[in-house]
Amino acid sequence: MRVARLNRLAAIFGAAALAGFAAPAIAETIVVDQSSVAACASAASIGRVDGASLQVCGEAIAQSGLSHHDLVATYVNRGRISMHRRDYASALADFDRAIELEPTAGEAWVDRGATAILQHRYMDGVADTTKGIELGVRDPAKAYFNRAVAEERLGDEQSAYVDYQQAMVLQPGWDAPKQELLRFTVTRR
Repeated sequence: MRVARLNRLAAIFGAAALAGFAAPAIAETIVVDQSSVAACASAASIGRVDGASLQVCGEAIAQSGLSHHDLVATYVNRGRISMHRRDYASALADFDRAIELEPTAGEAWVDRGATAILQHRYMDGVADTTKGIELGVRDPAKAYFNRAVAEERLGDEQSAYVDYQQAMVLQPGWDAPKQELLRFTVTRR
């Protein structure tokens, strides 16, 4: 099969919110202000990029007594806000910290991959996104889409085509992969 690509830029979409991890047991009762954790998660999920959103995420991270899950998720959420602000250094620092705390955090790997793609570091983007897909993510369609964007930029149209198809299969109602697939012509040898 040969896949030819037509020239057109594709949009890059961030990954979904951090998938659940089992929280460690806590022997004592700790009162934690969950409002900043929730506000950070909400800001990241709706795409807010203001300084107040970053501040609330920072406040959540600074709290003692957060569960392991909440701490990892909050680093990922703050990283997403920074990524959307185009503050890639801060985003990568947060994704790296989340991965350091929880190496199996697929969402952190996928978001780190998206950040690499936005920086035109496509090989890193493919590697990180692949790792995230292997670990499991809440919205794999967007991960496959992002990887397809990077593969296409690297000149690997066949892999990009396969990943756009996978994104479409995983989320049939999403138009972005369908639109990208319209640009390809498939011929059999």
